[in-house]
Amino acid sequence: MKKNFRFGHNGCKAKNIDKRYEGSYNYLCCLGVMKVKWSAIQLQKFRDKRFEIDGSVDITKDLMETDSEIRGASPFHVTGTGSVARGRVTFDLHVEGTLVLPCARTLVDVHYPVDLKSTETFLLEPSDYEGAEDEEVHVAENEVIDLIPVMKELILLDIPMQVFSEEAKKGELPHTDNWQVLTEDEYLEMEQKAEKAVDPRMAGLAKFFDQDSE
Repeated sequence: MKKNFRFGHNGCKAKNIDKRYEGSYNYLCCLGVMKVKWSAIQLQKFRDKRFEIDGSVDITKDLMETDSEIRGASPFHVTGTGSVARGRVTFDLHVEGTLVLPCARTLVDVHYPVDLKSTETFLLEPSDYEGAEDEEVHVAENEVIDLIPVMKELILLDIPMQVFSEEAKKGELPHTDNWQVLTEDEYLEMEQKAEKAVDPRMAGLAKFFDQDSE
């Protein structure tokens, strides 16, 4: 009889926990709060069984060290399922959280929502990779599967080239009597106008050369 297991927080509630796996369940459940990590031995106990993941991870430091544009992040809520079969562990993940990024126009903080889904497959035996070179798979390092690096990569790839604050989207850029923030298009337009402007003292000379060329 197949049983479903739930790893996460919120009281670590689960139904139909087999006594043989209770120790592993408690261990993995605690890991769900801090990080999502399993050893190959632990996962083999859940062969041909589907287990659920529901927890929060805080990888703010890792993200900020990797991308200097990231100013902060919320803990990321990770839900999904995992299954073990034929030497593979497949995770269907849903990652939700918030990144703090600079506005491309005004440099103010922008809270960018992250809401992504992904299916990730890990090989428990590195030797199996030879037959899966054309697939997008991960290899368990030292017989340990850690979803943190995968989630970090997914989040970084989700970051757009530019983000804009609501004020910048409305065109309300900061300014004073002495300075003003310009968009790139506004700056280029201003430069083009400056290049076309002619010094009045040189206007007569310009007309002379125009007549001479005729």
